[in-house]
Amino acid sequence: MKTCMATVSISGTLGEKLAAIAAAGFDGIEIFEQDFLAEDIAPRDVARMAADHGLEIALFQPFRDFETLPEPYRARAFARAERKFDLMGELGAERVLFCSTVHPASLGGIDRAADDLRELGDLAARRGIRVGYEALAWGRHVSDHRDAWEIVRRADHPNIGLILDSFHTLGRGIDPDTIRRIPGDRIFFVQLADAPAIPMDLLYWSRHFRNMPGEGDLDVTGFLRAVLATGYDGPLSLEIFNDQFRQGLPRGIARDGHRSLVAALDAVRRAEPSIAVDLPAFPAPSTVEAIELIEFATSEAEAPALESMLSAAGFARAGAHVSKPVAVWRQGGINILVNTSTEGFAHTAFVNHGTTVAEIGLRVPDAAGTFARARALGAVQHEQAVSGNELSIPAIRGVGGSMLRLLDAGEDLGRIWDVDFRTGPALAGAGLTHIDHIAQTTTYDEMLSWSLFYTTLFKAERSPIVDVVDPDGLVRSQAIRSGGLRITLNGAQARRTLAGRFHEESFGAAVQHLALATGDIFATAAALAERGFRALRIGENYYGDLEARFGLDPGFTARLRAANILYDCDTSGGEFFQLYGAATPEGLFLEICQRTGGYDGYGAPNAPFRIAAQKRMLRHSAVPRF
Repeated sequence: MKTCMATVSISGTLGEKLAAIAAAGFDGIEIFEQDFLAEDIAPRDVARMAADHGLEIALFQPFRDFETLPEPYRARAFARAERKFDLMGELGAERVLFCSTVHPASLGGIDRAADDLRELGDLAARRGIRVGYEALAWGRHVSDHRDAWEIVRRADHPNIGLILDSFHTLGRGIDPDTIRRIPGDRIFFVQLADAPAIPMDLLYWSRHFRNMPGEGDLDVTGFLRAVLATGYDGPLSLEIFNDQFRQGLPRGIARDGHRSLVAALDAVRRAEPSIAVDLPAFPAPSTVEAIELIEFATSEAEAPALESMLSAAGFARAGAHVSKPVAVWRQGGINILVNTSTEGFAHTAFVNHGTTVAEIGLRVPDAAGTFARARALGAVQHEQAVSGNELSIPAIRGVGGSMLRLLDAGEDLGRIWDVDFRTGPALAGAGLTHIDHIAQTTTYDEMLSWSLFYTTLFKAERSPIVDVVDPDGLVRSQAIRSGGLRITLNGAQARRTLAGRFHEESFGAAVQHLALATGDIFATAAALAERGFRALRIGENYYGDLEARFGLDPGFTARLRAANILYDCDTSGGEFFQLYGAATPEGLFLEICQRTGGYDGYGAPNAPFRIAAQKRMLRHSAVPRF
C-alpha cells in the first residue's frame, strides 16, 4: 500500500516540498494545483522532479464545481475538465479529485450528477484517467460520502470512483462503518486528516485546523479500519490544511506525517487482525513502568552549584560511574546523574545548552521491543561507544535533542547499577520518593510533533491542551501519561514568557523542571527548610483567595502559607500540593508535590500564580546561576 502526502500540507517551494516528502519515506504525492500554478516550471519538468525524488504523482487536485450545472456553466465545466486532463497527461498523473459542487447555480439531484459524471468518465477513459468524486463536508447538495457513493454507483463507469476523506466523514459526525458497504475497488483514493474537537464552521475548521492522524480528536483509526475492511489497497494520503504546519520546517512536518500513517496502520491491524495491512512487523506499544534516572550534563565549574541544589533538596551522593566522571545522587527511588565529561554526548549537550537534562532513562517491559517500535516509527537512534564491560543500552533522540534511554525492566535494571556504576543505598533525605512528572518546554509549533512522538511510541494518553497564563503571554500545555511516565509539554508562543525565556536562553533545552513526589508535603517542606532549600515565595493574595474558593479551614491555610505550598482540589475530593524551588536565571527549577485521593492533574489553576512569583523573584533577587 503506497503512502502519499498532499503538497499543500507543508511549506516551501514545490522542489522543497518534494524533497521533504521523499526524505520522510513517502511513495507519492497529491499535487495541489495551486502549488503547480505558483511555479514557473513546465509540467513535464515537474513530473521529472517527482521521479528524481522517487515519488509518484498519485493524484492531481482539486477540480471544483463540476456537476449539475445549467448551461452555459456546464459546457465550461467540461471544457475545463478536458484542459486539466491534458495537463495531467503531461504531469503523468492518472487520478484526479473532483469535489462536490458549491456553485450557487448548481441544480443538484443524484441522477443529474450521475449523468454528468458518466459523461465525464467517457472523456477520462480516452486519456487513461480515473476520476474520484469526493463529498465535501460543506457541499451545496452532496456533503455525505453515502450520497457521493450513490452518485458514483449510478454513474456506473469504470473511470469514475469514490474518494474518501476522513475529515469530511468524521467532521460531520458520520459513522465511518457505513464505508464498509462500499466495494473496495470502487474507492479510487483515500485521504486522512485529524482535527481537534472545536465547534466551528466546517469550512474554516477544515482549512485551518487539520492535523496528522493521532494529533487530534477524530476517530481516524476507526475510519481507516472501515476503509481497509472493504478490501481497498490503493494509496493512503495525508491532506492537511494547518496554518501552523505551513509555517513549520517541511522536513519535520513530513516526518511527523509519515510517523502518523505508520502508527495509524499499526493501530488498525491490532484492533482488527482480520484486516490485511501492508506494513512490516514491529512490536505493539507498551506502558512505561517508571522513570529510572535523570542525567544532567554540566561542567566541573558548574557542577558544585547543581549539586548544592540537589543536596538542599535532600539528595546525597551515592556513587559514581566506573569509568566516566558521572556522579550518582539518590533519594528514595530517584536516581539523578551529574555528568561532567569533556567529551561525548553529554559534553555536547552542555556546550549547546549549558547545565541541562541530557538524558532520561525509562524503565520499560521490553527495551529491545520498544526500540524496534521507535525505529519503525522513524525515531532517530542515538549511538555512543561503550568501553570495557559497560552495558550497551538502546537509546533514541528526544525533545530538544535530548536522549531517551530504554532500560529493560527484566534485564538491564539491576545490571546498570551493578556493572556501569558503583553505588550505595539511597538515603531517606527529605522524604522524596519518586519522579512525579517532567515538564518539557518546546516552541508551540513543536508541541503536536512531540505529543505524536510519545503517544505513538508508548501506550499513552494525552490530556486536552490548556492555556497557562504568564504575565507576558500565553503558554500552551498538554499532559501525556504512560504508566509511570508523566510528561507535561509546554509550548512557548511568546519569548517573554518564563517558558519562552527558558527555551531561548538555554538554546532549546528540553526539561525546564522536575516534579518530585513526597508522601507528606509538610514534613518534606520542613526538612527542606532545614537544609537551606530556597523555596519560591507565594504572594499573600493567593492564600486569601484559596481559602474562600475551597472553604478551607484557616489553620490549614496558615500551614500552606507558612511553607509556601500551593493547593488544588478536584471534584472528587482528590488533593494536590505543590512546593517550588527558586529558578535559575535560565528558568530551570524543582517542584515538590503530593497527590492524595486519586488526584490526576498537575495543578494547572496554580500555574499563573507560580509563574508570577517566579518572575518576581527573578526581578528582585540575585539568583545563583549554574
